[in-house]
Amino acid sequence: MNAQRPRPPQFRGEHTRAEWRDHVLPWLVTALLAAVMIVLIVWVANPAPPRTITISAGPRDSSFIVTANQYKKILARNGIRLNVLESDGSVQNLKRLLDPQQHVDLALVQGGAAEGIDTSSLISLGSMFYVPIVVFYRGTGHAQLSDFAGKRIAIGREGSGTRLLALQLLAANDIEPGGNTGLVPTDGLEAATQLVSGDVDAAILSGDSATRGLMLRLLRVPGISVMSFDEASAYTRLFPFLDRIDLPPGVLDLKRRIPPETVHLISPTVELVARSTLHPAISDLLIEAAQEVHGKAGLLQHAGQFPNPVEHEYPISEDAQRYYRTGKGFLYRALPFWLASIGDRALVLLLPIAVLLVPAMRVIPALYRWRVRSRIYRYYGSLIAIERHALAGATDAQRDELLAQLDEIEVALNSLRLPLAYADGFYVLREHVGFVRSRLTAARPVETS
Repeated sequence: MNAQRPRPPQFRGEHTRAEWRDHVLPWLVTALLAAVMIVLIVWVANPAPPRTITISAGPRDSSFIVTANQYKKILARNGIRLNVLESDGSVQNLKRLLDPQQHVDLALVQGGAAEGIDTSSLISLGSMFYVPIVVFYRGTGHAQLSDFAGKRIAIGREGSGTRLLALQLLAANDIEPGGNTGLVPTDGLEAATQLVSGDVDAAILSGDSATRGLMLRLLRVPGISVMSFDEASAYTRLFPFLDRIDLPPGVLDLKRRIPPETVHLISPTVELVARSTLHPAISDLLIEAAQEVHGKAGLLQHAGQFPNPVEHEYPISEDAQRYYRTGKGFLYRALPFWLASIGDRALVLLLPIAVLLVPAMRVIPALYRWRVRSRIYRYYGSLIAIERHALAGATDAQRDELLAQLDEIEVALNSLRLPLAYADGFYVLREHVGFVRSRLTAARPVETS
């Protein structure tokens, strides 16, 4: 007979390990899938908040630096280190944020500093405080910036938000660089000194340098006046990042009634701008610190007015919007920051695992059933092979060999351990072994005497 002989079954010795394999293998497969999901979640979501972040603030002794150092002290309570970098002002702060080579996470940026710069990759945590534009000049009676055409104006140093905004406001009044108007790159005390000495005719100061003390000193100098922006409403329409602020009579000095009349000012707000990769937990801590620093009433604001999620030049981040609506999450309200952070990370990991548990509870029994049935099907595969060779006209010697293989299958079945739920399949298998044996013995030729 040229037919290929069946491969002898190899069942002995496997049953001592088969049962625990049937139970363990489905769980191992499910655990491996869960581990892969956890690794992907950790890699994509990166739930661990950093312990160190960096802010680009402003010039030394400016209100931006003072504000950043206040944030630093508050964040330190929760184990977060805030590195404070000095800068030339808002323009440099924006450039640092947008430069991937600069390890800067957030910055204080004055409104109007983003003109001509692509800031689509940045987000805002809200408006923090006002930095009003205050114009002092020599003489009286001026109510428009256009009145200073052809004169010398101190507009702020290079790279500062004050200079950039001053140029925008002057351009709206047809005063451009390169014309007959002298634009002097000084601000703060230096610009005030030049104004008093007559080196400049007007000085455009921002709220960062126009402190209450400096304003009082200038207004007490004979021949120095402060300009009231009577067209403040028009400016706020033309420049949406500006707000109108009124200084009522006597707000600087009640006894001497300084100023004697209401002074209308225009003011950008300073926003806390960050990269879009800022961790949500750090975002919450920063807004919480800003509320502590800026939430009180002041000369230019009411209590609770700042910080606020009013959108100007940068989109308010989703995390910031959530914080302004509902405050800190439950874990961060009830637990210390780092303990809450661990709990938050655990939830990030456990929720996907919980989602996996439902289908896993269905997959594990299916895998277990497949494992048990596959062992039974292996016997059927051998039986079919034996029966086919018997029907193909096997010789007596070949039938003896096939019967020996059936004996080996029966010996293996005697040590086979299956769950009771599969007992019917087990006994049907034994009946089929007997059926194949009867086919083999019936095919033997009858011997005659």
